[in-house]
Amino acid sequence: MSDPTRNSRRGSHAVYPGTFDPFTAGHLDVVDRIRHLFPRVTVLIAVNGEKQPATTQEQRLVALRSQLPEGWSNVTVTAWEGLTAAFCHEHQSGVIVRGIRNHTDMRHEYRLAAMNEQLGITTFLVPARPGLAAVSSTAVRALRA
Repeated sequence: MSDPTRNSRRGSHAVYPGTFDPFTAGHLDVVDRIRHLFPRVTVLIAVNGEKQPATTQEQRLVALRSQLPEGWSNVTVTAWEGLTAAFCHEHQSGVIVRGIRNHTDMRHEYRLAAMNEQLGITTFLVPARPGLAAVSSTAVRALRA
């Protein structure tokens, strides 16, 4: 039988991790959609060893906080350098949110979701809206250059 305490908390706090270099309209859309589904949302500016961000984690933190509307009182932004699952366990979150734009994202996120499920964290995949599916942080950085 499952632990009712764990199940009741599972859907109360969602964590949306990413490098967010930069935070795009697609990211903002995901946050906007999930803030209506979960009482508490943490946008987690994470470190990814496979990526070389153009800005520091602190700069991304400040920029992202400034992009969120003031009225989104159930959304917080924080930085984290460890495993997202460790953050979730430490901050009583049972859900990791991931945006997906295409089949490549889906394959990658499915593998991560399976690993996180083994660690006791459910992954909630949010498909990109059709008009935002082509938006990526890499493309936005290239346009700014």
